[in-house]
Amino acid sequence: MHSNHLLLEEPIRMASILEPSRASFFPAMTKIVGTLGPCSRSVEVISGCLRAGMSVARFDFSWHDAEYHQETLENLKAAINSTKKLCSVMLDSVGPELQVVNKTENDITLEADDKVILTPDEGQEASSEVLPINFAGLSKAVKKGDTIFLGQYLFTGSETTSVWLEVDEVKGDDVVCVVKNSANLSGSLFTMHASQIRIEMPTLSDKDKQVISTWGVQNKIDFLSLSFTRHAEDVREARKYLSKLGDLNQTQIFAKIENIEGLTHFDEILQEADGIILSRGNLGIDLPPEKVFFFQKSAIYKCNMAGKPAVITRVVDTMTNNLRPTRAEATDVANAVLDGCDAILLGAETLRGLYPIETISTVGKICAEAEKVFNQDQYFKETVKYVGEPMAHLESIASSAVRAAIKVKASIIICFTSSGRAARLIAKYRPTMPVLSVVIPRLKTNSSSAFQADGSFLHVQATQSLIVRGLLPLIADPRQPAESIDAIDESVLKVAIDHGKTLGIVKSHDRVVVCQKVGDASVVKIIELED
Repeated sequence: MHSNHLLLEEPIRMASILEPSRASFFPAMTKIVGTLGPCSRSVEVISGCLRAGMSVARFDFSWHDAEYHQETLENLKAAINSTKKLCSVMLDSVGPELQVVNKTENDITLEADDKVILTPDEGQEASSEVLPINFAGLSKAVKKGDTIFLGQYLFTGSETTSVWLEVDEVKGDDVVCVVKNSANLSGSLFTMHASQIRIEMPTLSDKDKQVISTWGVQNKIDFLSLSFTRHAEDVREARKYLSKLGDLNQTQIFAKIENIEGLTHFDEILQEADGIILSRGNLGIDLPPEKVFFFQKSAIYKCNMAGKPAVITRVVDTMTNNLRPTRAEATDVANAVLDGCDAILLGAETLRGLYPIETISTVGKICAEAEKVFNQDQYFKETVKYVGEPMAHLESIASSAVRAAIKVKASIIICFTSSGRAARLIAKYRPTMPVLSVVIPRLKTNSSSAFQADGSFLHVQATQSLIVRGLLPLIADPRQPAESIDAIDESVLKVAIDHGKTLGIVKSHDRVVVCQKVGDASVVKIIELED
């Protein structure tokens, strides 16, 4: 086991339990991805979600159409304007997701030990005897004894809203299954998962491409969540497709690991992807329960060492219908933070949950408490050891900035960056203080007056940092170049410090570590603020 980031000094941990949670501008350095849907799409609710700590809005195209999601996105824009809080946009592809289609939307009751037929004939009406599915090749992919799960959101922890089927026999294109637990299924669409079975469907479907090329391009999405990523080639093909769309050549691809196949090829996928989403819903079904924790810790460790964001899903399922998480769920969130994850992704909890704002707030508070006992010293040493020597130039600067900030007890690290890479490298070393990433234009030519000042480019670099643990973006004035011959103008630094004060993370007499480029040299400097 690679990670052991819990602070072990007993008195400190016990004392911290008794301390009241400290209110601040943002609840935690760990980021929160909220899925917007029926219960979280009004301007009022989205504004509440942003204030509670949501920094990435996820749009799941397994549910509803582009017009519906566009209405939600327009409300998100209005909420961003009213709250003055940045939020990035993530499009979640459908991919090779198996679905049961219930056109009548009537509730379907399945009783244990009964039999039900899964058929590719979508013209049939869904009932307790027959369930039409969207995949004609299931009968060729399964055999007697195989396991199939289905439900509105798979297993949510309630055996009455999702069902476990066992394949009894295959009859032509139909699959006859035995119902293993009684359940009541409601809604127009149920997700189906065939455990540890290869499904011959493209990772990026024609429907996905149509949505990306229209809705995605129109809204210049920050992230593509590539569902059911199984091979590195899946990521390469998706990136090739995005590059053809012009406006999306800067979009980052997060590979969503959802089955054994993706787990098997994890290392190659990590090399190609910009980040990883550990989809513990489907993956938790494919893996034996006793193996889930091990994969989570190992995968997060690999992401941390590669300096790529790791996102965890399915942490507080019960908050879909309850105001408080279970004790196990609260501990699960904290353990994910201690493992080193960058962000927590909330699905049904905010999509159709009764308490989306309270859920985000609660998860943020748990993350903040866990961060207090994260063993940064041990993590830093592990990361430096893993990187090895000689370090690359930028990696050396990033690690030095973090070491300096910790030694002088700086309240914040300010990093001036044009691409965001330097700030992400600093965040890789998990400093105990926030990293303010000041995104400014890069020099395009040798002329001191010719700079890249594309507003959309700068905005993307800023919003894409909203999924990285500890990073807080600030878009600088395009007239202030990152790579001018002279040092960055003091006015830009003043703006950054003032922004830190507004956030409540910087005050008079604090020390601040600044990382910037001066000419061809990279500089780390320490300043002490005056009154």
